[in-house]
Amino acid sequence: MNNNHSKNIKINKKSSKEGVCNPDEHKKWNRRSFLQALGLVGGGSMMLGNTNLTVSRPSPLSVALTQAENDNILIICRLGGGNDGFNTIIPVYDYDTYANARPLIRIPPSEFINLEQNEFAMPKPMNKLENLWGDGQMKVAHGVGYEDQTLSHFKGTDIWANTNLLEEDRSGWMGRYFQDLYPDYIFNPPASPPSIQIGSLGNLIFKGPENDFSFAISDPARLEQIIENQTFYDLDMLPDCTYGDRLRFLRESTNVTYNYAEAISEAFNRSTDFGGYLEDDNFARQLRIVARLIKGNLGTKVYMVTLGGFDTHNNQIQRHQNLLNSLSEGISSFYADLQASGWDDKVLTMTISEFGRRFAENGSLGTDHGTAAPMLFFGTALNGNGFIGEHPDLSDLTRGGNVSNTNDFRQLYSTVMKEWLCIDAETVNRALLGEEFESLDLGFNCDGSTNPTVDSDSLTHIVTYNENQTFINITNPETTHVDISLYNIIGQRVATLRNEMLMEGQHVINVNEAANVRLSTGQYVYRIETATEEFSKALLIS
Repeated sequence: MNNNHSKNIKINKKSSKEGVCNPDEHKKWNRRSFLQALGLVGGGSMMLGNTNLTVSRPSPLSVALTQAENDNILIICRLGGGNDGFNTIIPVYDYDTYANARPLIRIPPSEFINLEQNEFAMPKPMNKLENLWGDGQMKVAHGVGYEDQTLSHFKGTDIWANTNLLEEDRSGWMGRYFQDLYPDYIFNPPASPPSIQIGSLGNLIFKGPENDFSFAISDPARLEQIIENQTFYDLDMLPDCTYGDRLRFLRESTNVTYNYAEAISEAFNRSTDFGGYLEDDNFARQLRIVARLIKGNLGTKVYMVTLGGFDTHNNQIQRHQNLLNSLSEGISSFYADLQASGWDDKVLTMTISEFGRRFAENGSLGTDHGTAAPMLFFGTALNGNGFIGEHPDLSDLTRGGNVSNTNDFRQLYSTVMKEWLCIDAETVNRALLGEEFESLDLGFNCDGSTNPTVDSDSLTHIVTYNENQTFINITNPETTHVDISLYNIIGQRVATLRNEMLMEGQHVINVNEAANVRLSTGQYVYRIETATEEFSKALLIS
């Protein structure tokens, strides 16, 4: 064990005052700057099996999903850089148009793996997926994108995560879902981590409106020491000032995450390597770790893995084929691994990428940023191979030389949430910013819903902020007795905000004043209890 790490841990335990309080510092730490500072929590990574691992904090997503009646698991496979869909799923039915647009980078018929009555094909570097297709464990959704698609890597990645086509949004479709539905994850965490990202950090998919639900551990030696000694950041003897408040909040958040280190390690060690994965292949290594955690019954429902390098502006032929070979080998080995352990019918994998590539090749033996591209789905639960939706019309291009999308990516998200993760339709619609999408036929469906719908006559509540004050805004449909309690990040009740009859109508509670005690800066959760209902939501005191 590294002695430097031991010394750092001991210093954390013994430190008496870790900062000097400045009476003017609170003026500098407004709510905006505090929220920006919280972004530091999501940095770094944990190492497991020589691969970067990001472990999200306990979140409502995991609570909601672990309570679902099925054991289904979702793998989101991100193809970073913008995958060229035309050389991934080749439009054989209109090959002349395709070949004329790509005279130097086209895939020749001699390199085809034919699909669907020879109307489409995969290139030979994807040959390991041929068995999955033949066994009915692969489907392709054509032309996935959205209207007026951006061609920016950063904005495109964000839109695929936040699903907001109209304005910038720093929350994700899953993050909104679990933050709104289960806000008390901080002091009531599930037994297993809600989601695990491997190979990339900080994707917006897992961010809620107020909280960054991902957290990272960068040093494996530190992780081992935490598991062995159960040594967390010390919360005693912190300075009684704004600096101390911030430091306490960050350490409390970190401590919650460290609770998962042992669960991950135990799940990994409960299983064994299957073998067959490509050696020295980063993508294969990611999937091998995911398989170990699944087979070890970790209980996590959502994983994200990343295969980068798809921004093929030049010399695309070899680069793209190498990437497709890595994808094919990794997915094939992953499902062989799962099938050997009886998990293949419980795991669905879907690919996403920030955009596709332009239909015509450029002058550098590559392709430029484009619009729609196929999404690939893998898993025994697909119950047969096939294609979803219509392929884009190759003769009807935009002025920029791009095809139009034929499937909205949010409809695929909605289908997976409702029919695979078995989340009720109203909750899914809220997570997708109020948009409603009909489910597509991916070969599976859920009977019933896992979450109750919200009664329109129910009490409603939102949190607002103004001039460093925090307010709970309640609309009560009928007069009833309410008990409104405030809890800190470690689950201690710190104040009773109301315990009285609440009249019908609208009410505004100033949390800072109603608490009647000094509230340290940080995150809290309030709980509203009536005779028939119970609600809770996170808020921030700044």
